[in-house]
Amino acid sequence: MIEFLWGVLVFLIRTIIFVLDIVVFVSDIRHFARWATGSASIVDVPAEAKTLPPAALRALDEAEQRRKANYAANGTVQAS
Repeated sequence: MIEFLWGVLVFLIRTIIFVLDIVVFVSDIRHFARWATGSASIVDVPAEAKTLPPAALRALDEAEQRRKANYAANGTVQAS
């Protein structure tokens, strides 16, 4: 019975050490990325994209219509 408890204890300790090794690895990678890019901070990406002006939305819509017409003219199957 005592061997079983020691085995469980060793397993738990090894699991904790493994998790800590992963945390240290991620931290080291972040430090390396900061060194490699020369950036002192990590860039935060905004949660919501900015809305496009109406002229840009019209241009995107026209480009999409031209792309669809081009696919239809060439007989290519569109994957959208």
